[in-house]
Amino acid sequence: MNLAREVLNHDPRAASRLLSLIEDGDPRAAVELKKLYPHTGTSYLIGITGPPGSGKSTLADQLIVHYRSQGLTIGVLAVDPSSPFSGGAVLGDRIRMQRHATDSNVFIRSMANRNWPGGLSQATAEAVRILEAYGCDPVIVETVGVGQSEVEVARLAYTTILVCTPAAGDKIQALKAGVIEIADIVVMNKADFPDAEHASKSIEMIIAMKPAPAWRVPVVRTVARDGKGIDELIGAIESHRRVMESTGILSRKKRETAKSQLRDIICRRLYETARARLPEDSELEQYAEQLMRGSTDPYSLAEEIVSRLG
Repeated sequence: MNLAREVLNHDPRAASRLLSLIEDGDPRAAVELKKLYPHTGTSYLIGITGPPGSGKSTLADQLIVHYRSQGLTIGVLAVDPSSPFSGGAVLGDRIRMQRHATDSNVFIRSMANRNWPGGLSQATAEAVRILEAYGCDPVIVETVGVGQSEVEVARLAYTTILVCTPAAGDKIQALKAGVIEIADIVVMNKADFPDAEHASKSIEMIIAMKPAPAWRVPVVRTVARDGKGIDELIGAIESHRRVMESTGILSRKKRETAKSQLRDIICRRLYETARARLPEDSELEQYAEQLMRGSTDPYSLAEEIVSRLG
């Protein structure tokens, strides 16, 4: 198996298979990722988050159309809720991006978040590396939803887009959750709705009260289903990218992302090592019996077991 070489040769089946190995936690994935790593780190990462139904997938679809018109190869990682039956991704409304299914320069992958906190899958960062090596630039990461815990995308992406709608519930929910803090660009989608003007100004007032030393978060109004406002959104993404590059913020963010990914890999390896060396179930039964008798406590037992792990 040399999936890395096939990924570098732009083979979508190899990329899909390697993504599956990552999602399954297969140790063979690390072997291939080591080979790919020198070919990563050059793509621009765009995160899209927002409440369900706000039009994130439709917006991503329009961004694909724009970047393909420039001859670019696009990668989209759409993180979906896990199916309670299969554990795989619930595809939701990703069908809206299926018009690109036959385009070999568009790679779209739905990933189950597997109840991982932060709105992304544990494997998302590694999946991004695969798409970079595959030749995708930019790579778009769409989250499962929005809320206080849905900030992980902002740690990963270089430009984070928060999608809202004029519906009062969405607006209030977003502001209450504080997720507006993570946005580099706010998109007021469905801007043809009656309350769009008022909702946009409300968010602009909130943004205006916050310090903006390098970048003032813009509110871009779109009607994604009709392609309206997409040029303005592209302009905002490019402007933010220029600021990120000229101020050195992008370089610092890449460094922090590298540290975060290394920390995650170390923690995962330590967890796997510890789990493999845990007592057998029969021994745990004996410990449980001691706990039931009240002859010891779980904290003392845990200290004893961990000390034996070395």
